[in-house]
Amino acid sequence: MEYKEAKDKFISTWGSLGSLWGINKAMAQIQALLFISTKPLSMEDIMEELKISRGNTSMNLRQLMDWGIVTKTLVAGERKEFFTTEKDVQELARIVAKERSRREIKPVIKVLEEVSSIKNDGSEKTKELIKQTKALHELTETMDVMINKLVDQKQNWITKSVLKLFK
Repeated sequence: MEYKEAKDKFISTWGSLGSLWGINKAMAQIQALLFISTKPLSMEDIMEELKISRGNTSMNLRQLMDWGIVTKTLVAGERKEFFTTEKDVQELARIVAKERSRREIKPVIKVLEEVSSIKNDGSEKTKELIKQTKALHELTETMDVMINKLVDQKQNWITKSVLKLFK
């Protein structure tokens, strides 16, 4: 497999996997392109490489910057804006995990807490609702705390050991 074919396959696959970490295909493809790029890329570079519109590129770059995954970079002598992404895979995973927790898990925890705290009227169905949502709330909150502690660790022996367990 030659470079171009491998690059296209990586970007395409990363784009398809984007939904697993909560972003759309174009957003993931932009991040993938920046991830393997040896230099910062302009919006025009990204549009040309991925064959996507200016609006799509602009909107997705903005979202990637909101996530903290992509940053604007100054290039000496250039008026255009250039973009780069985090190159450290573990730091990238940490950023994504933190952002998904903030955007997705924390709101669910809040709803589960509200629902499991309803007034118990003594009926069987109310007791069951409280019991199950309280258990789910506790589990979700515990998992969120564990994930956040894990991703907050720099690459030390504990993190390496835990990551080996998942392999």
